[in-house]
Amino acid sequence: MRKVFLFIRQFFNLFFFIILQVFCWTLLVNSNETHHGLFASAATEVKGKIDEQYNNIEYYFRLRAANHRLAEQNAILMAALMQQYSSIDSSKQLFVDSLLRDTAGKYNVIDVLPARVVGNTVSEELNYITLKRGGRQGAKRDMAVIGPKGIIGKVIDTSANFCRVMSLLNRNTRVSGMLKKNNYSGVVTWDGEDPNELVFQNVSRTAAPKIGDTVVTSYYSGSFPPNLLVGYVTKVKSDPTTNFLTVKLRPSVNFYTIQHAFLVDNRHYAEQKELENKPLKQ
Repeated sequence: MRKVFLFIRQFFNLFFFIILQVFCWTLLVNSNETHHGLFASAATEVKGKIDEQYNNIEYYFRLRAANHRLAEQNAILMAALMQQYSSIDSSKQLFVDSLLRDTAGKYNVIDVLPARVVGNTVSEELNYITLKRGGRQGAKRDMAVIGPKGIIGKVIDTSANFCRVMSLLNRNTRVSGMLKKNNYSGVVTWDGEDPNELVFQNVSRTAAPKIGDTVVTSYYSGSFPPNLLVGYVTKVKSDPTTNFLTVKLRPSVNFYTIQHAFLVDNRHYAEQKELENKPLKQ
């Protein structure tokens, strides 16, 4: 306490001067409209600058929540854009959640679930992606995984809160694709070399692909809905021993930078897969 009094005594004249200055400025501002206006304008400017900095800091810490909301909104929009609707079978009684129906009485067979990328490899021959969405949040094996710019891969395993995705950059990946301009189909694979290049195989010569053509998922892509973007033609190579072409693609997705993805649940795919794998009766 003694040190406090000694400090005040040492700087008493300075403190007293500052108090008098504040008092004089207060009298001047309150008694003169011109000075009052100038002070109010300056105070508003300073307050605006402080509020701006505060809002910038607050916005930064809210980015995660904002990204989460945007991912959910994008999932809803993607489901609407896919428009995978099927008519209800009228030959039997079928109970369908009314929220899944459109105005024509049809029901949506596609669900889109947002997920965050928490693990990703691009430099191996067998590359995988880990997503922060597991069985508890609706993730299931064989779900298609897509991004805002195209397809990413397919779910191959799930835990309670995570799922593992076999990306397009995996030598075991096989996706049925087609040229968007004429629907000629082929198989999209990866040769394990360049992460910026996919291979579009078994393409008929009559398809006549050109550099810059767009390749999308075909109607035989299984878990992938049709017409999802896969990539763009960069090279066309003919095989003299066959009637097929080998086409190189630039993937539509940049696998180095993906941070968010969407899981696509085709409600009819499990039934289709079960039927196709069912042994035929002799």
